[in-house]
Amino acid sequence: MKEDSAKQRILRAAEALFAESGFDATPTSRIAEQAGVPKGLVHYYFRRKSDLLAALVAELPDARIEPAVVVVPGDLAGSLRGLVGELDRRFNRSLALSHLLWREADTHRAVRDALAERFQQLVRQVKAVIVAATGGKLAIADVDSASGLLARAVSHRHATARHNEDGDPAEIDREVAFIAEALCSRSRADGS
Repeated sequence: MKEDSAKQRILRAAEALFAESGFDATPTSRIAEQAGVPKGLVHYYFRRKSDLLAALVAELPDARIEPAVVVVPGDLAGSLRGLVGELDRRFNRSLALSHLLWREADTHRAVRDALAERFQQLVRQVKAVIVAATGGKLAIADVDSASGLLARAVSHRHATARHNEDGDPAEIDREVAFIAEALCSRSRADGS
């Protein structure tokens, strides 16, 4: 149990110091000092400093949400609002970590790749909610386009949240309403 708490202290110290000074400017000796552990213990758990960054990426909250949790059958806008709300709640629990990782994605390929995979997971998540809320009655090309658009809007919102303390919840709600109405209008025009 003591080793687990030391490992967690190392991760928390790395997260705080990377956020404060950046990954490249933070020596492992400073991480060890802040965590209250010998420097050798940092290297015991994390062979390279980049392994610390990879461990932090793995700590991002899971963005997979079972559609049944947020879907209201026949209410696409309400279902998408539920999904965005749940994603926002999960994101807000790891705000500092998320900001750190988006910043480090510019210079660390492993972080960039992990965030790109998370984005694809988000697209799949939005698609699953659209299909479940509409009973799969929409053209797949329309669902794919809408899923990509909403995933981009949510990702942008999360990536820039640190710069916009107030955040305008009405903005994402307008985007959700627009996407839902566009899909439903298109479906009606196609006679689906």
